[in-house]
Amino acid sequence: MTLTVGFDLDMTLIDSRPGIRACYLALAERTGTYIDADLVVTRLGPPLADELVNWFPAEQVAEMAAMYREMYPSYAVAASPAMPGAREAVEAVRAAGGRTMVVTAKYEPNAKLHLAHLGIEPDVVVGDLWAEQKAQALREHGAGVYVGDHVGDVRGARTAGALSVAVATGPCDGDELRAAGADVVLDGLAAFPAWLDGYRESTRA
Repeated sequence: MTLTVGFDLDMTLIDSRPGIRACYLALAERTGTYIDADLVVTRLGPPLADELVNWFPAEQVAEMAAMYREMYPSYAVAASPAMPGAREAVEAVRAAGGRTMVVTAKYEPNAKLHLAHLGIEPDVVVGDLWAEQKAQALREHGAGVYVGDHVGDVRGARTAGALSVAVATGPCDGDELRAAGADVVLDGLAAFPAWLDGYRESTRA
């Protein structure tokens, strides 16, 4: 069986906080609506609509989401760097003869723009899936491991029957990730290649 490893995007592979903050500030300016962008970036992970409903009436959320997504490439892509160890983590899977995929709640075209900008090239990118919904893509592509930073990512991995590897680089700390059922908690992706080596040794044994 080919090793297939899935990764979340925001706060797992990329530090999207500066880009998302800039995009929300631009949305606030365009709409004349107050948005606390500094608060927004402390709770990244859930779908866009879940955040927008805090700032706009429910009946405007779909329109605001479309506006945000249209503005996003201009404000967020170049402003969002890779997380430390992100490229090395993806390359470690490839070096092991495995396949990589990104499964994210982010709008898929914008997720692909981030990855292309940073030169990170997974085999598969699937967007618009959150928490347990991520299991759809993980199962479809046979992912045995899913790496993410949010308790929603842990739930997605467990629903898919994949090993949940959590990185404490997002809004959820290690204790929260363990309590949610993560099988492994790493400080960040810099530790992932060594963990992967050990994991492959144990599975061969």
